[in-house]
Amino acid sequence: MDLISQVDPPNQTFTYILTMASFDIPSPVNYLVFAVGVLVYMFSFFGNLTILVLIITQKSLHKPMFYILFSLPLNDIIGITAFLPRLLHDIVTQTNLAYYPTCVLQAFWLHMYGGAVLFILAAMSIDRYLAICKPLQYHSLMTPFTMCSLITLAWGFDFVLMLILFGLQARAKNRCRSTLQNVYCENVSLLLLSCGDDLTVNNIYGVAMTAFFQIVSLVIQLFSYANILVVCVMNRHSDTISKAVNTCLSQIFTFVIFEFLATFTVAAYRSQTLSPNARKLSSMLVWILLPVLNPIIYGIKTKDIRAVLHTLLKKDNKIAL
Repeated sequence: MDLISQVDPPNQTFTYILTMASFDIPSPVNYLVFAVGVLVYMFSFFGNLTILVLIITQKSLHKPMFYILFSLPLNDIIGITAFLPRLLHDIVTQTNLAYYPTCVLQAFWLHMYGGAVLFILAAMSIDRYLAICKPLQYHSLMTPFTMCSLITLAWGFDFVLMLILFGLQARAKNRCRSTLQNVYCENVSLLLLSCGDDLTVNNIYGVAMTAFFQIVSLVIQLFSYANILVVCVMNRHSDTISKAVNTCLSQIFTFVIFEFLATFTVAAYRSQTLSPNARKLSSMLVWILLPVLNPIIYGIKTKDIRAVLHTLLKKDNKIAL
């Protein structure tokens, strides 16, 4: 969502078959890369799916905290599925072509994923703030209506803002290039296909939208976790402090990792010292790392999910015996 920069004058006409940037991977190494990529995707997909199934099927997890948490693995599945399978196909077939409409669709879902991470983490921090700072009022405040409103606002704002972003992109009618500068489709690369269009509105909206996502999420989380910290300091009972830390640490860790990856991606993309393959690999991390890490973070660090999983595994072992 950076400002659209100037590119070299076009030397081709626009076609609906786009040429993507690609990794320089010789054969048969590309088959090994493909196999590793498939394992990474399967681990992420089934790890996140396991958390979704546990939240749906286990009554002990039917709580507001986990209903809101449900959105995170769902979003991870959307993000890594929108990104990795198409890239792996290009690597194993050693082709780098994309159909323009499907490219726009991929870009839309990837941007949806990025925005949803920030809003979902903000919603989760509100739930933790109410649970720890206002424990006696929690059930009266975190009603089903409040919970549904938080989830709807997180996804709704994200969807509407992305719809406007890609609606503005449709204004660019004079497309005269068919080569993308990245190994996946995203808003800026798609806009760079156009020639002669005034993209000022797109630039301003892209920057403003990015700032809105960052500021809203950061302010809500800072408010929530600052108040939780105050409660921990004022309440010297170790069990209260332990509960607060264990409940919030996963969300804070996820937010810090996402922000680090997003910053690193932008810095690597602009770096002139990295090799082309290293720049492309760096740009992938933001779409892959969290969907892979989150099943571990929330499966191990979240006490209730860990306990449910342990109980189910013990039952399976008894049945097997």
